[in-house]
Amino acid sequence: MLKYKPMIRRIVLILLFFALGTASAFSEAPPEQKKININNLEPFKKDDRILIFAPHPDDETIGCAGIIQNALDVQAKVRVAYLTNGDHNELAFIVYEKRLVFRKGAFIHMGETRKKEAIKAMGSLGLKKDDLIFLGYPDFGTFAIFSQYWQSKMPFKDLLTRISSVPYKDDLSFGAPYNGENILADLKKVLLAYKPNKIFVSHPADVNVDHKALYLFLQVALADLKKEFREPKVYPYLIHCVGWPLPRHYHPELNLEPPAQFADTDIDWLNFELAPQQLEKKYKATLCYKSQTQTSAFYLLSFARRNELFSDYPRIKLSNQTSLKERVISYFGFSDMFAGYEFESLPNRYDVDRDKARVSYAIADDSFVLRLERTKGLRRNFNFILYLFGYSDKTAFARMPKIRIIAKNKKYKVLDNKKRIKPEGISVEIGSNTLVLKVPLKVLGGPDFILTSLRTYGGILPIDTSGFRRVDIK
Repeated sequence: MLKYKPMIRRIVLILLFFALGTASAFSEAPPEQKKININNLEPFKKDDRILIFAPHPDDETIGCAGIIQNALDVQAKVRVAYLTNGDHNELAFIVYEKRLVFRKGAFIHMGETRKKEAIKAMGSLGLKKDDLIFLGYPDFGTFAIFSQYWQSKMPFKDLLTRISSVPYKDDLSFGAPYNGENILADLKKVLLAYKPNKIFVSHPADVNVDHKALYLFLQVALADLKKEFREPKVYPYLIHCVGWPLPRHYHPELNLEPPAQFADTDIDWLNFELAPQQLEKKYKATLCYKSQTQTSAFYLLSFARRNELFSDYPRIKLSNQTSLKERVISYFGFSDMFAGYEFESLPNRYDVDRDKARVSYAIADDSFVLRLERTKGLRRNFNFILYLFGYSDKTAFARMPKIRIIAKNKKYKVLDNKKRIKPEGISVEIGSNTLVLKVPLKVLGGPDFILTSLRTYGGILPIDTSGFRRVDIK
């Protein structure tokens, strides 16, 4: 029994977190929003090849069911690839099957159940089983793999499921160890076999870690394959964002509006209008996920509205400046960060400091420089995590540094994958309301572009978070 105590504690925390989240989810009045410019998504054509990447079964439905139907209506080709089988949603299965889940086989059963639900949901929209690709990587583990498990002697092993390789016999890479090389290889295999010209994928600002990870893996895969086929258009869809969408439940009479937190960002939004019959099919397809709707119907059905939304951060293109010694730097790519939770761990308190912050970037003296400004000023002990993933044409991504800078109480450490390294040339300057981080490009492997995100904390609770930005270095 002792070996199950950590699992029981975790399940209790999940139940508590869900209960608190549900209590606030039933607010019927959406917050007042600033006006956000939205353009229409370009129409599909018969020769389009659409590929939808879903982090978990059900994301493709709530994010892109209208897209799937419309593309099929014009006789375009559509395929869906699932990064995980969604085998880590313990709460949903406790409710669905009315039993606690501890054994490895039970988690695999969860994944098989959600896979069957996906096949049924996609069938209701017009796709065949052969149009679906299941990769079977670990639900709730793919971001850890992206940031820490490359060229690793031991693959990622989930603490709860105790699984370390793809356990589903019918999935694309059955038996493949959980590491970055295998996920990247599978994405490239799917892309090369299908050669899509339009891709729909999870959003870089989504607070769910698997959603972030899938976007990051896709960025690397497309960069590796840029000589193999013409770069497709990429349309990220947002699913997890704190306090969005409101009101909860099924409201087919309403439009899905962008979250208010994005009103001051440089994100461009694209809108797709669903016909009434498409909306009805989306509603019914969502209900095919019985294992999820018994606990989360109020949330999942919030996406069954008159439209679907897509957006991405524009790429930031920077040239090297030589004025750092004179303390004059031109910063680019200003973007508001928004308050919200990261689900890598459960917070132990639920008060959120929602003051605004702005982050911007520069390349100066052959270093990547990030500047954070906050309206309320910085606390004396300012804690943060900065992710820096560099990409270079000259070096395989598996061998590129995967840098995390973790600061706590004015002290910081630097990690590459899971290994702590000496912070040579890295500096952190904290002023009354600014934070400036400087990281030499050689520490990042001399990249052509950088995928970066900054998370800041008050205590252990995230008080602000920004999506991953791509910074191209000229």
